[in-house]
Amino acid sequence: MTQAAPGRWGKSTPNIEDGQFLLGPRTRRFELFRAVRIFCEFIRGFRALHFVGPCVTVFGSARFKEDHRYYALARDMGARLSELGFTVMTGGGPGIMEAANRGAKDAKGYSVGCNIVLPMEQQPNPYVDKFVEFRYFFVRKVMLVKYSYAFVVMPGGFGTLDELFEALVLIQTNKIADFPVVLMGTEYWGPLYAYIRENLVREGTIDPHDVDLVKLTDSPEEAIDHIANIALGNFGFVWSKRPRHRWFLGEPAGRSNGHSPAHAPAGRTGPKAGPRTGPAGPAA
Repeated sequence: MTQAAPGRWGKSTPNIEDGQFLLGPRTRRFELFRAVRIFCEFIRGFRALHFVGPCVTVFGSARFKEDHRYYALARDMGARLSELGFTVMTGGGPGIMEAANRGAKDAKGYSVGCNIVLPMEQQPNPYVDKFVEFRYFFVRKVMLVKYSYAFVVMPGGFGTLDELFEALVLIQTNKIADFPVVLMGTEYWGPLYAYIRENLVREGTIDPHDVDLVKLTDSPEEAIDHIANIALGNFGFVWSKRPRHRWFLGEPAGRSNGHSPAHAPAGRTGPKAGPRTGPAGPAA
């Protein structure tokens, strides 16, 4: 096991095999074993999250404490999202993730955590109703995106930036539909938003309407209205067909999040990709 250098919070890998996986070509046996392991991790995630219902994923730093203003903001957002009928999904760790899950619990809503195995940083918080742990970051990111109808991005570091731009690339390239992406915190995200709007558009590396994929705000009310108008208005909120529990797959009844059929978007079991609405469309 490698050791994290002082001050390098959560930067080491708990198992040297994880690092070896990224060191280039290995033996065929190693590559096959690793592919099977990754496949099994995907299947485990699909099984665990199949019945959690329509989610909104909240991204943000694990380092904010309970007394921080961003923790309070994320907790408020978690409660409001639950009241809207969504399952609150996070990375399952401390900080912003804990706050959002805690807010869902405050509102008597349902929340899930998709944790990543790290030696120092990612400990599961006590407010999740369902918890799944992953070894690989890319598998975890698939789960955080696959089950979500909107993304709320609170202040965070490299990991949050990675998750933000992953979601934006998927929307920009039509891999997923135009789901709302909300940046919470104008003071924190304002310079980045300005850089995207001015530098990237000026140099032609993105289209002008790509800026509209993001909603920047400080207001929980404005964020919730934006999510409701886009996610609910565009995709509906009535089940067309609920997933059925299969006893022979070890899926006992009662594993869903408890939402009534009226609390879940239509076509939830269908593909997420869809046509973009164009420059004049929703800011998601």
